Amino acid sequence: MNKREILSKLTSQALLGAVLLAGARMPADAQARERQLFDQGWRFHLGDVREGQTAAVSDRSWREVDLPHDWSIEGPFSAENASGTGYLPGGVAWYRKTFQAPATMRGMKVSIRFDGVYRDSTVWINGALLGSRPYGYSSFEYDLTPHLRLGGANLLAVRVDRSAVADSRFYTGSGIYRHVWLNVTGPVRIAPWGVYVTTPVAVEKEALVSVETRVLSEGETEGPVTVATAILNERGEEIAATRTEEPMAARHERLFAHQVAVPRPELWSPEHPGLYTAVSRIYVAGKLADEERTRFGIRAFYFSPERGLILNGRAVKIKGVCIHHDLGALGAAFFEEALERRLKSFKQIGVNAIRCSHNPMAPEFYDLCDRLGFLVMDEAFDEWTGGKRKWVSGRNNGTASLRGYHEAFEEWGARDASDMVLRDRNHPSIVLWSIGNEIDYPDDPFTHPRGRGFDPSVPRQSTAKKASLSADLMPAIERRLIAAVKQFDGTRPVTMALADIDASNATGVANLLDVVGYNYLEQFYERDHQAYPGRVIYGSENSRSLDAWRRAATNEFVGGQFLWTGMDFLGEAGRFPNHGSSSGLLDLQGFWKRDAYLRQALWSKQPMVYAAAWSPGADESRMANWQRSLGRVPAAERWGFADDSRKSVPVEIYSNCDSVEALLNGRSLGEKTVSDRFAPVLIWAIPNEPGKVEFIGKKGGASVARFELGSVGQPYRITLSPDLKTLKNGGRQVATIEVAVVDRDGKRVPDATPTVGFEVTGAGRLAGLGNGDLSDGTPATAREIKLYQGRAVAVVRSGAPSGEMTVRATSPALGAAEVAIAVER
Repeated sequence: MNKREILSKLTSQALLGAVLLAGARMPADAQARERQLFDQGWRFHLGDVREGQTAAVSDRSWREVDLPHDWSIEGPFSAENASGTGYLPGGVAWYRKTFQAPATMRGMKVSIRFDGVYRDSTVWINGALLGSRPYGYSSFEYDLTPHLRLGGANLLAVRVDRSAVADSRFYTGSGIYRHVWLNVTGPVRIAPWGVYVTTPVAVEKEALVSVETRVLSEGETEGPVTVATAILNERGEEIAATRTEEPMAARHERLFAHQVAVPRPELWSPEHPGLYTAVSRIYVAGKLADEERTRFGIRAFYFSPERGLILNGRAVKIKGVCIHHDLGALGAAFFEEALERRLKSFKQIGVNAIRCSHNPMAPEFYDLCDRLGFLVMDEAFDEWTGGKRKWVSGRNNGTASLRGYHEAFEEWGARDASDMVLRDRNHPSIVLWSIGNEIDYPDDPFTHPRGRGFDPSVPRQSTAKKASLSADLMPAIERRLIAAVKQFDGTRPVTMALADIDASNATGVANLLDVVGYNYLEQFYERDHQAYPGRVIYGSENSRSLDAWRRAATNEFVGGQFLWTGMDFLGEAGRFPNHGSSSGLLDLQGFWKRDAYLRQALWSKQPMVYAAAWSPGADESRMANWQRSLGRVPAAERWGFADDSRKSVPVEIYSNCDSVEALLNGRSLGEKTVSDRFAPVLIWAIPNEPGKVEFIGKKGGASVARFELGSVGQPYRITLSPDLKTLKNGGRQVATIEVAVVDRDGKRVPDATPTVGFEVTGAGRLAGLGNGDLSDGTPATAREIKLYQGRAVAVVRSGAPSGEMTVRATSPALGAAEVAIAVER
């Protein structure tokens, strides 16, 4: 039987199963699984507490906090802390929560799930140790059932140890910085992350959806168990279903496998991110015992050595960005809305892919990427068994720390890699599993004679300041991690972001990978494509240079690139008071930088034009060599500078149109062609005449985009612009309010720097302030902030089930502004 005949038979069988069940849809039973957000009502103490897990220690004087919570972002910034993690503090802290366990829970299974705790967490319930987890980015779950006091109060305690503040090369945050969930099920239940959905056939005509469900029987009852699977479309309509009954022994687990056909599916892609829902229901003696809903997408993809990523039969060039997990004024505390605001900007820019640098993100991150349409490179680690150097007094400066996750890697590395896959494997957005970032970085810590910068005088396997390990050790570790990934998902390729391709070619590290990532190694694309014709090559980390993109875009065999970075981030800082990296397209608070518009001209399909005038004092001789000066000359989105005696003003223009026409006070200065689509830039000397300049982008002779530079007056008032007017879900959501100083005409004054104070009243509270200035040491928890480039953000969080909060911003010279935000259940 050939492949076509096998497919036809499988499809017919799956369709028959769906038809047989069409007349008897599964009943809409009451929910058998209770999933409760467990974020509110915690007590927090910064500092260690002897026997802090016991009720004998009172927490009445501890601070009340709601999760997610990052104590590091509360500050203060200090040169005594580490530059790698943004000069913010670490330490040891305790969290405790007292809750009631009703007697109705008798016979139920109760578990607690932490989406992420940074780092070295230890958890107790009623003084009983549940376990420890060293990695700060893994999600994990503990069974509370044996230790619960039913009908009474229960004490959950978490100790977090981040006493090694220089434990990372970038900002991590500290504490229970992601959500916590309480799960209540019956004794026969779906295992944690126990549903696995794949789409082995996904074409326009039809799809086959495979759903594996791992069922645990943790009680004493034996007997038949029915697993029913239904597929819902985006409107919630059931479009396919099947069920299986099998015997289950007490205290055993069993895997149930179903396959159903979906006719004419909506195929998931970045342009059309359609989603389905798999509903898995467990029945015992005819009664619903458990239910879980899994969102998924139907799509088919593979990576080709000649054409890169092939998604649903079409080559897709990766236009990606790397991001770290912090969210500006919120630090590492994760709130979906704050991330969504940034992701929507990436979508406007034309980004179609995100690299998780260099660790798994919060679960909701992947939900957003599924829904908004981003491809994802999910990454596990920044270091393996050897510790990278973490700088403590400036970027690559001062004595380095060698503390970090590598100290636990031998015991936990494979487990953390497999747990990443187990948790995230149902997301259609994920197309790559990465098991490491720059693990092969020369002499930090692995080194090889064929690698760049090899120094034979450096001791190997040493604890010296400049310690090194033999890169020959890497393949054995790599094979173990690849096996850990493929144990739970064989549908996606495994990759690494390599920094020393010659060393990794020599050791065999590169050849063990399904897809090979090159970090800042564009010059080796063509050489290695010839030397290793079966290798899939892509840029896993790239500078924002136009040449780096040209090499990816013009070579069909290069899968694409991931820019360093999508947004500014805390950590990897220079000398104090600088506390972050300015490498982003967006600044630390999510505002667009000039490079964001250049990347939009390169990547977006929507017609656009952008312009910025070079500031007085700019070296106009750089106009002749503008590619080297691109984005580096001070410029502003305005026309007319005080005391500017220049006869003409250079203007930097980015556009994806065919040509751009300039109009000075309504009269045309001519039209210039954008001749190179890989360098969509014009430098135009405009006569220095008061008024305004308009730039009209044209395609096929028609005007399709417009951008104006106008004069800006004196600061006149404050404006408040929230991204959300309504907050829901009882304190889980935040709104980001953009604060700006404008002139009488409502134009932002880019050089205005007043200090603005904030007051929040009613059903909410201030969660953080930020201005994007990486040298401003104002704590995020302050009540006032100095504006930078005429703007800042205030992040607010609902603090009551319902009502209205009022946010008031005040500046002595500019008066006050208010905005109201509704709070709903």
